[in-house]
Amino acid sequence: MNNSKFDICSSALVLVGANTITSFTANTTESTVASQLYETTLETMLTRCRWRFASKQQQLSRNTETPDARWEAKYSLPEGTLIIHTLTVNDNVIEYDRYSNEIFCDASSSDTVVADYTYQPSEADFPPYFTQALVFELASLFAGAIARNDSLSQLYASRSVAQLAIARAQDSQAQTTRKIDTTRFRNRRNTSSIGTIKATVSS
Repeated sequence: MNNSKFDICSSALVLVGANTITSFTANTTESTVASQLYETTLETMLTRCRWRFASKQQQLSRNTETPDARWEAKYSLPEGTLIIHTLTVNDNVIEYDRYSNEIFCDASSSDTVVADYTYQPSEADFPPYFTQALVFELASLFAGAIARNDSLSQLYASRSVAQLAIARAQDSQAQTTRKIDTTRFRNRRNTSSIGTIKATVSS
């Protein structure tokens, strides 16, 4: 699905009986309201849960400056980072502090520091299940700000919640299923078999 931010906003505007837009700078109510609400709404939706389609892992670049207190080092975050989920040093999860677009942690210059984080993908890369939830969320806001219709706003707010649940379920399928460790079951079975053999021999 080849979406732009204007396509997404226009889909939401149509739902509330408003005109579509092709930019955020046109001298129309729709463009003005959409420009004020779109980015914050999108960021809220992206940070509401850990979306697999908007997650990345990346090795961080160490800054030459040393922090003044507590931490040993600081690293630059990738551009567009919204939320850090975990930070690892040589595959071990560690504590850290985030200040603006920098991470402060304890690590030596030879350590490999990797961040697992949520970022903002291009609209063209949004999966349909997320796009639909975003459209409903925007429609709820546009219904109040443009259509002045509280009932319509509540309707699309409810649809957004429902679609968000569907989206989260579909997005979670992108996660690799954890392999079950069957060693202990095999060990129990083998132990049981050995015990049976011993009992048979003894008799």
